[in-house]
Amino acid sequence: MNDTITVGIDIGSGAVKTVLFRNNGDHHEWLAKRSERIRRRDPMTLAREGYEGVLADAGLGEDAVDYIATTGEGENVKFATGHFYSMTTHARGGVFLDPEARAVVDIGALNGRAISVDERGKVLQYKMTSQCASGSGQFLENIARYLGVAVEEIGPLSCTSQDPEKVSSICAVLAETDVINMVSRGIATPDILKGIHLSMASRIVKLLKVTGVKQGVALLTGGLALDTGLLAAIQEEMVNEKVKVTARSHPDSIHAGAIGAALWGAYRHAKLQQLESAAVAA
Repeated sequence: MNDTITVGIDIGSGAVKTVLFRNNGDHHEWLAKRSERIRRRDPMTLAREGYEGVLADAGLGEDAVDYIATTGEGENVKFATGHFYSMTTHARGGVFLDPEARAVVDIGALNGRAISVDERGKVLQYKMTSQCASGSGQFLENIARYLGVAVEEIGPLSCTSQDPEKVSSICAVLAETDVINMVSRGIATPDILKGIHLSMASRIVKLLKVTGVKQGVALLTGGLALDTGLLAAIQEEMVNEKVKVTARSHPDSIHAGAIGAALWGAYRHAKLQQLESAAVAA
């Protein structure tokens, strides 16, 4: 079986992630990766830049690529070969990053979802938060801006909290009002952040329970996967809710969707090659 080169491009609400893989059957070698925050720039331009960037990093030309797979908001990338639904790509990418994962918790800029998966990364069941939910990356960034805290400080500060003040509102607008009231009452920033994390964690653990995941590993993916405060809050909530699932993250969790796209692209390319060979043989 010949090696194939596939690219996965995941356009999210906050960032564009691109990965490059060499594939041979069930063996997948990760060659390069890029991640770029959108920050009011054109996602399609960033997708092209990411694509050219991973090829340059791997020392390959565009003619070496067999399949370009997009996911997330990437269905309009003109140079792509095919597009995959983000739930299936996060599931597949999550199991690639952590083979023990039997659930993937994707927490992006606009919403969150819990996905039950099998050992191959196939989606078994899923549940999403509502669009209005205050359990998203955008909501947390807005709060951090109001509190005068850098995004990368959110997790470490939350972990220092001694007396967290839990946010009760599911609606993001009302939750922001809660936070403004907390500040006026003199609640410490770490306690506000930890309270938000606990509120988000409570919702995430409930989603996991609904999907039927009762044991094994739940891998965090998406933009908030590396928020140490959120991960710690989820782990606490697992204990409180008596859910025997181990929540953890991976240094490359943000790339899960792009990885899954590249791997599904390799699978689809192989199937198309088989069909072409069968047609020629006939």
